Amino acid sequence: MNHYIKITDLPSVSSAVQEAIALKSDPYKHKNLGAQKTLVMLFFNASLRTRLSTEKAAKHLGMDVIVLNVTDAWQLEFESGVVMNLDKSEHVKEAAQVISQYADILAVRAFPSLTDKTKDLSEWIINSFVMHATVPIVNMESATGHPLQALADAITIEELKTKEKPKVVLSWAPHPKVLPHAVANSFIEMMQTIDVDFSITHPEGYELNPDIVKDTPVIYDQQAALKDADFVYVKNWSNYKDYGNITSQDPDWMMTKEKLGTAKFMHCLPVRRNVVVEDAVLDSKQSVVIAQSNNRTYASQLVLKKILENG
Repeated sequence: MNHYIKITDLPSVSSAVQEAIALKSDPYKHKNLGAQKTLVMLFFNASLRTRLSTEKAAKHLGMDVIVLNVTDAWQLEFESGVVMNLDKSEHVKEAAQVISQYADILAVRAFPSLTDKTKDLSEWIINSFVMHATVPIVNMESATGHPLQALADAITIEELKTKEKPKVVLSWAPHPKVLPHAVANSFIEMMQTIDVDFSITHPEGYELNPDIVKDTPVIYDQQAALKDADFVYVKNWSNYKDYGNITSQDPDWMMTKEKLGTAKFMHCLPVRRNVVVEDAVLDSKQSVVIAQSNNRTYASQLVLKKILENG
């Protein structure tokens, strides 16, 4: 595996999930694989779970880790042919090549603008690093995807399912801030690759990118969608058609214990209590959000391991 930009970069999702689960029983089994290798983690946006889990995963493999938080003091230019006479003093062409001299793997986290749909869909930031860096790139969440989170989600479902083909529902929830589509997009793409009965529920008008949703059933009646679900993944996303705007904050879409039924509750975290989900759900045994968070380490470790093994 040369890069991990999207889920399809995994040679086999099912094999990756099983191998990641195996890593949990002996995290340091491959501690020499990354010896004298360096992971540089580049954050254009803040992180808690992604930063800690990816750094821990690298250390399980014996790698050194360098973390760089990009602030207003260091603004990169990404446009080609631009006259750099304003606030940006360094171009990604040089920066990516320079960082590559210090790194064996470069992991990048960069959120969308949620104002320029065409630019966000082009994945201009992470693709610039793929183009100009000379080392493998790992996506720690980009404008349209979060494949590390999706792999952790697949691991969680595999570990906790009680039937061969569980029913999984992705449900929209209200949120006071404008949020990206990345987590929802990657979860959809992951569910489309594994053996689950999968559907999406959200208010009318909150349809996601049709190129990602494809023929996945979309049900506008949340109660009907959740009937007999085994796993319910709750996530907010802003409007895709009316790009980057909040056109609904309907509190009736908050996940409650009554609506959840007997299903397991999933969320990528952080989550706003009593806005996205009520306390009674998060504090119940049906909530598996902490297990999901733990699996972030082994999702990252699997990805780094595959890249290191590729040389």
